[in-house]
Amino acid sequence: VFGMKIGYWNRRPRDVPWSYHPDLTALARDSDNLVIAVAGGPETRGLISARVIEALGPDGLLVNVARGSVIDEPALIAALSDGRLGAAALDVYAHEPDPDPRLAALSNVTLFPHHASGTVETRDAMAQLMVDNLDAYFAGRPLVTPVDLSRYL
Repeated sequence: VFGMKIGYWNRRPRDVPWSYHPDLTALARDSDNLVIAVAGGPETRGLISARVIEALGPDGLLVNVARGSVIDEPALIAALSDGRLGAAALDVYAHEPDPDPRLAALSNVTLFPHHASGTVETRDAMAQLMVDNLDAYFAGRPLVTPVDLSRYL
């Protein structure tokens, strides 16, 4: 029977059946595969540091489906290049949508363009939301998903 021990890191424990690790480096040290699924932003920039990457080790696999900013990308490239990290699978990069050419040149890296919403159901829902917003706009009703552009001006 195939089994996988699952552990997680978070700012605080959750009511889930998996093992909580309050220290991300310790989680990486105890893991074969580290899947990164956290929100992006200033609070998580560089969360996956050289120390965390080093703790995952030469047989470890790092998978990032979060944001490119979450990983110290120069440290990741260095560790992958010299064998301190076994492999990486990335669908996000520090400079979206273009991965660093050094990543693309590595044989122990799988790169895929960020495609999280790429399901038929999600794309159908996105199209319906657009239609609903257009319908509301032309009927003089508030938009379903208004966008405040003032922060961009």
